[in-house]
Amino acid sequence: MSTAADGPAGERGSVLAVDAGNSKTDVAVVGADGTVLGTGRGGGFQPPLVGVRAAVDVLADAVERAMRAAGVSGVDHVSACLANADLPVEERELAQAVQARGWGRTTEVRNDTFAVLRAGVDEPRGVAVVCGAGINCVGMLPDGRTARFPAIGKLSGDWGGGGGLADEALWFAARAEDGRGAPTALARVLPAHFGLDSMYALIEALHLGRIPAVRQHEVAPLVFAVSAEGDPVARSLVHRLADEVVAMASVALGRLDLLTEEAPVLLGGSVLAARHPELDDRIRALLAERAPKAVVRVVTAAPVLGAALLGLDRVGARGEAGRRLRGQYG
Repeated sequence: MSTAADGPAGERGSVLAVDAGNSKTDVAVVGADGTVLGTGRGGGFQPPLVGVRAAVDVLADAVERAMRAAGVSGVDHVSACLANADLPVEERELAQAVQARGWGRTTEVRNDTFAVLRAGVDEPRGVAVVCGAGINCVGMLPDGRTARFPAIGKLSGDWGGGGGLADEALWFAARAEDGRGAPTALARVLPAHFGLDSMYALIEALHLGRIPAVRQHEVAPLVFAVSAEGDPVARSLVHRLADEVVAMASVALGRLDLLTEEAPVLLGGSVLAARHPELDDRIRALLAERAPKAVVRVVTAAPVLGAALLGLDRVGARGEAGRRLRGQYG
């Protein structure tokens, strides 16, 4: 969502690009010709935990470093792709909060998944699915149309990402150990990873906080390793994640009338970027059935590049400016 205000701004067409995730924030000041003038890095962006004002304060630290490096006090346009901006109403609230800082003449806030998508395509056209701790999917067209999901967890029908895999793996392993569920090597591998001898001990350690809950993200790679050894329970979880990725991507393609056209489907986030063969192969096979012309690629470019390209799109600086910018991010 966009806001605009009168006031000081930098060079016409200059962009302040912000990519803010749960764990870190990257910022770049980009000239109208696509030259990166300054960069900054800050902490994670978590308005649900700390509130909007405090979360934007975290952005401010990184923005100020980037502007000092660039030798500017403001820009023409702020392109901010932010974690936890999952609903349009949240984008509007955050756009107003960012605009109030006076960093640019105009401000546009999008969910951070749009940065991953734009970083992976030469024009704003296609679909991206991101699996990190959670899962999200967005699509866009050059005419401004988008496709997206609320992506706020079970409440909005979502399952997947490293967090979803970890939760399900722990559930199946617990039931395997006490006899309520089918046997699985996860019941042995998961506690062993944490230096414990049983799922009961692992459950107790997690419940009482002796193992911090944040360490549950370490479970996801174990699921892939156990699946690769042929464990049926672990394999079912990997297949379920692939099914979710394809369901989101194919629905987004359909909403944008891209199912029958050649269109990029970009995979990003730590889980998908790891390119686990079983997951990767199943995603590609299922998409070949549901969207035969989809071109599947893994995005490895920095998401702040995508935020900057979206900003250049907004100020009308495409073509050579975009190519120059992309070249600076390898």
